[in-house]
Amino acid sequence: MYQIIRRFLFFFDAERVHYFAMNSLHLILKIPFSKYLFNKIFDLSNPILEKTVFGIKFKNPVGLAAGFDKNATMFSDLSCLGFGFIEVGTVTPKAQDGNEKPRLFRLKKDEAILNRMGFNNHGVEAVKQRLLNRNKSNLIIGGNIGKNKVTLNEDAITDYKLCFESLFDVVDYFVVNVSSPNTPNLRALQDKEPLTNLLSELQSLNNNKPNPKPILLKIAPDLSNDQLDDIIQIVQETKIAGIIATNTTINQENLTTDPKEVESLGPGGISGKPLNDRSTEVIRYLHSKSNGAFPIIGVGGIHSPGDAIEKLKAGASLIQLYTGFIYEGPSLIRKINEAIIKEGLYE
Repeated sequence: MYQIIRRFLFFFDAERVHYFAMNSLHLILKIPFSKYLFNKIFDLSNPILEKTVFGIKFKNPVGLAAGFDKNATMFSDLSCLGFGFIEVGTVTPKAQDGNEKPRLFRLKKDEAILNRMGFNNHGVEAVKQRLLNRNKSNLIIGGNIGKNKVTLNEDAITDYKLCFESLFDVVDYFVVNVSSPNTPNLRALQDKEPLTNLLSELQSLNNNKPNPKPILLKIAPDLSNDQLDDIIQIVQETKIAGIIATNTTINQENLTTDPKEVESLGPGGISGKPLNDRSTEVIRYLHSKSNGAFPIIGVGGIHSPGDAIEKLKAGASLIQLYTGFIYEGPSLIRKINEAIIKEGLYE
């Protein structure tokens, strides 16, 4: 059924149809008993799937990655599709439009997406207000935070601290995003010294709270092993809660789409199937080299239960979907959870 719907949706501009699809879901869920029906179809409630990671109990390990619900306007509706947790953002201190449109493209032959969104969002205060008004439930919400485009890297800590303070009471965990390729010079913050300083400052703020929240770092898939070694050391030195591996890639070498077509779309980060193997490699390397010293959330190219199982076996404690959710539909969430039970991974 979803494949028929997807065929129709894929005729239209990727960014516009994203909001059309979410608005349609919102209207459908206003129909009496529709939420009950959606939960019956998509949500697989089973104690076997429950897992406690960095002090938080997740009802299942399948989450929605940041970027899908940037402004915390959709999480309530999306929770009816069976996600164990949803990450909002990336959020910046001030609202910003992001990069010029069009900026979101499908690479259908690769079952991938190319984007250069540029942290478009309504700003941290708007997101905070929406999360303050959310219905109390067991849905775990993560807050993915970044810096404004106009903020210089030497001043970036101020932006991250502002977002951290603003969202502290309304999210369950934080993700520090220094790995998007679509904000100029942002990835330079992944270098050892600036990253250590940034995470140390945030942890200092965090440790002064009565009940500190887990802070995770989202990293790029394009880091070398030496850089990954630095990441492991930084995590252990700053004592942050864990890693999200990985963000989108700027590597276009393994695409089957005509290079001229890709070039015509312009620069951007690529997500989806071409990212799957590299993302799993990074997870396996971090888990093995650190002797499992910290939790990892695996994301990147998960289009099937097999992809998810592979990441969990490589060392991920939880996983997130984005592009696979768009290409495969909401049934993928339940299928992954069913596969986890069948594999006995959490027994």
